[in-house]
Amino acid sequence: MNLILLDPNSTLSHDQFALTVRQQTHISKVIKAKQGDVLRVGVLNGKIGEGIYQPPSEGRVGYIHSVNLFLSVPQPLPMILVMALPRPNMLKRTLQNITAMGVKELYLIHSAKVEKSYWQSPVLQTESIQQCLLEGLEQAKDTVMPTWSLIPRFRPFVEDQLPALLEGKVGLLAHPYLAKRCPIDVQKPCVLALGPEGGWNEFEVGKWHEAGMESVQLGERILKVETVVPVLLSRLYPA
Repeated sequence: MNLILLDPNSTLSHDQFALTVRQQTHISKVIKAKQGDVLRVGVLNGKIGEGIYQPPSEGRVGYIHSVNLFLSVPQPLPMILVMALPRPNMLKRTLQNITAMGVKELYLIHSAKVEKSYWQSPVLQTESIQQCLLEGLEQAKDTVMPTWSLIPRFRPFVEDQLPALLEGKVGLLAHPYLAKRCPIDVQKPCVLALGPEGGWNEFEVGKWHEAGMESVQLGERILKVETVVPVLLSRLYPA
C-alpha cells in the first residue's frame, strides 16, 4: 500500500477521514506509524497529498486529519481494454495489475473458451472487483477508479458497442496466430482485446476483424493472462 486512499464517504469533517480496518491494520503493522506521523494520502477520484495520523482510541476509529492535497494523479493510459473473463483466481491479480498500470476503462467479456462457471464466481461481485481495483490504485499511487462492465454475450458487444468504442482509436486484437508483431509505443488511443489463454476461436476472430480490429502477437510463446497484460501495456505505451 503506497498510498492511503481516503473515501469521501468516510469524511468526519472537512479535512478528517476515517480509516478502514484494512488501512488501520496496514498503518499499524506495516508502516508502524505513531500518532502525529505524516502519511502520504489521496482522496478517491481526487488529488494526492499528506495527512496526519491519529490512531484509534476508545470509542473512536483511527483517522487522518489536516489533509493537504497538492499533487495531481498519474496520467491514465489512452486505452480501452476488452478482456475475456479469466479464471477467478487469476482475475484478482490481473485487475490489480491493469489498474496499477493506468487502465481506466475495462470490459470483461465472454468467449467460447471461457467456462460458464466463471460468471458465477464471487470474485465478480461488485465489492470484490472494486477492492481489487482499489488495491491497484494504492500500489501505483493513483486515485481515479476505473470504470468496468461485465459483458456475458460476445456477439452483441462486438456488433453493437465496439464500433463506437473504436472511433478515433487503433483496434488491436491480441491473437497468437496469423498476426503481425505487436507495435511499440503507439501514438494514438487504442482498444485492445485480449482473449482467454486458449485464444479466440475462428468465429470470434472474424467478428473482431469485421469490426475493424487488427490481430497482433508477441511471438511463439503463449503467456498467461496475468503475464501478457503488463507486457502488452508496457509495449504499447512505454513509460
